[in-house]
Amino acid sequence: MKDTILVADDEKDLLRALQIYLDNAGYEVLTAENGRQALDLLTAHQVDLVLMDIMMPEMDGIEATRRLRETSNVPIILLTAKGEDCDKIEGLGIGADDYITKPFNPTEVVARVKSQLRRYKQLGGAEGIKASVTVGPIDLNDDEKTVTLDGKAVSLTHIEYEILKLLMSHPGKVYSTDQIYRQVWKETPLGSDNVVTVHMCHIREKIELDPSEPRYLKAVWGHGYKIEDPAGKESSGG
Repeated sequence: MKDTILVADDEKDLLRALQIYLDNAGYEVLTAENGRQALDLLTAHQVDLVLMDIMMPEMDGIEATRRLRETSNVPIILLTAKGEDCDKIEGLGIGADDYITKPFNPTEVVARVKSQLRRYKQLGGAEGIKASVTVGPIDLNDDEKTVTLDGKAVSLTHIEYEILKLLMSHPGKVYSTDQIYRQVWKETPLGSDNVVTVHMCHIREKIELDPSEPRYLKAVWGHGYKIEDPAGKESSGG
């Protein structure tokens, strides 16, 4: 069964080009010219990944992403123009998984789509990942794909989940942003710092009592990130 990709962009020529490339790559393709149309299609169809332009009429990609994340964890790749750095960061902050800057090579888009779908379907996760692991009050069960904090469920996007899983499986180990990007995105890190940093901030908002003074997810300045239990309790894994 073919995976279904929804492409939302108000540039009709670009929309047609992406449709052709994705169709040739073996995907079913749905198209929309604004965020409202995209959400309607997502309600009516089973979609495996969304390519979403930021600047669109009626409803832009940021608002569409925000609304989609209220009900779905489907991978979202934002299509952005140069100079939309603030929008990129906002999009990642509300749950988008990646972005591609225009102009781009359509073959790059197809490669990113394949990569995101591979992760989303949990094919070939990072090495050394345990089935379940606990760090302090945070429990991650990789069989059930769940995270709880003090017994309460934490809602994460699949990229946030994969980052947390990597760090929790190796508590105390410092990972650079490049290492995190290679492990989670499965791609060569090019300008990955901002992408990883935004996802880290979003994870902190969900697992830390005070995200500005994190107790568990720590930045090691100049080196990267790690997760640890400040109470010194032994972490467990299964």
